[in-house]
Amino acid sequence: MAFVTRQFVRSVSSSSTASAAAKKIVVKHVTVIGGGLMGAGIAQVAAATGHTVVMVDQTEDILAKAKKGIEESLRKVAKKKFAENPKAGADFVEKTLSNIATSTDAAAAVHSTDLVVEAVVESPAVKNELFGRLDKFAAEHTIFASNTSSLQITSIANATTRQDRFGGLHFFNPVPLMKLVEVIKTPMTSQKTFESLLDFSKALGKHPVSCKDTPGFIVNRLLVPYLLEAIRLYERGDASKEDIDTAMKLGAGYPMGPFELVDYVGLDTTKFILDGRGWRPRGPSFIALRWPL
Repeated sequence: MAFVTRQFVRSVSSSSTASAAAKKIVVKHVTVIGGGLMGAGIAQVAAATGHTVVMVDQTEDILAKAKKGIEESLRKVAKKKFAENPKAGADFVEKTLSNIATSTDAAAAVHSTDLVVEAVVESPAVKNELFGRLDKFAAEHTIFASNTSSLQITSIANATTRQDRFGGLHFFNPVPLMKLVEVIKTPMTSQKTFESLLDFSKALGKHPVSCKDTPGFIVNRLLVPYLLEAIRLYERGDASKEDIDTAMKLGAGYPMGPFELVDYVGLDTTKFILDGRGWRPRGPSFIALRWPL
């Protein structure tokens, strides 16, 4: 009887441990690496939804510029959201900004954070070095996520020892306005991590979609070939850039034509996406193209 009792106690204890291990991480503290357009946007929406944020970049000047950009963006949001109550709008801006701290020391910033979101240049070497270094300083429970739009998440995760706590969070520009977030699960990402990233995305007021770690994920897998075909159409002399853009806006209902979109996303970013997946235009380099507006 004593043996049975001991077995029962062990069973209950094991179940409790397994349940605790499977418990999702509730993200409250976020570290955003990168104070550029995407990083600042991610920091803004996280702070605006009650998360405490540390935004990290290489220099104080970059961070000051990012913080100023966030403040300007918040004032625009507040003007619309609190049109009838300017005082509430001012309080919203002040409270959101108070949730954002800045740092040039990435290692120190990740010590007690729940989630690290990387939004730096689309370079495998830079990302791998960054995550490999931060892996040594982040807490055991901390989840790592990359905002890459083109690189393989699995490859970046392999630079760390926390492949099960690593996923993709692909936001879209401009982050405060775009509702979509692609949540990428690698073969090594735990279900707990994946669900925690989904919950975090929803907490930001976004609409997450899930995708495996496949080239281009969902949007860029479909979008980039379309952009390249537009470039090829222009290179062959079949139509002007202006007419191609007008045709897709009026004929397909797109808010931007392909050349307008490439210029908005950034020619450098688009090239990184192409390089990362081996996609190439067949003709002259599209980097020479410039939308004239």
